[in-house]
Amino acid sequence: METGESGAVRRRAAQAASTRAEIVMAAGRLMLERGYVGTSIAAIASEAGVVVQTIYNSVGSKAELLAAVLERVAEEPDAPALLSGATRERIAGARTATEVIRILARSSALVNERTSGILRIVSEAAVVDPDVGEFEQKRDAARLHGFGEVAVALREKRGLRGGISDHEAAATMWALAHPHTYRTLVLSLGWSTEAYLSWLEKSLLAALL
Repeated sequence: METGESGAVRRRAAQAASTRAEIVMAAGRLMLERGYVGTSIAAIASEAGVVVQTIYNSVGSKAELLAAVLERVAEEPDAPALLSGATRERIAGARTATEVIRILARSSALVNERTSGILRIVSEAAVVDPDVGEFEQKRDAARLHGFGEVAVALREKRGLRGGISDHEAAATMWALAHPHTYRTLVLSLGWSTEAYLSWLEKSLLAALL
């Protein structure tokens, strides 16, 4: 049976989690509306209905707030991860290298579409905030590592072009599927998501297989 003390601890933890979630959602709304530079910690506190110190205690610095916003977007139920467990399972179960590429292209397109807004803020913030710049570099490195897993899968299915290393294949996928490429083609130049997906799939097939 739960004691009064343990119940109080659970309630405090739940309240802290709720407060943190409110802060992160408020930060996301304001950053998308005003940009990273134009959003102050004080404004986020006001939007979330807390004092400034609560933000530092609950989440941390402004750069950590931005990281938390990106994590929240990625964790939403309909926000697929580039190499989520389900995507890895589909790639492992693919019968051909061509099927692997198609799975990767669709996953990349979905991720880029879902996270394009907040990743634009990350890129803008990286110019003025070294902490965000370091965070963006780590994400790029993690993305490259994930594509390395796909390169291994392609080679195992004897589909990777001769003369190209796994690292080179991963770098090719990284460049073609990068969020910056998506934002340029879809958000800046007006491509439809369907046109982007078709281009990405064809480009990956031509470059790697």
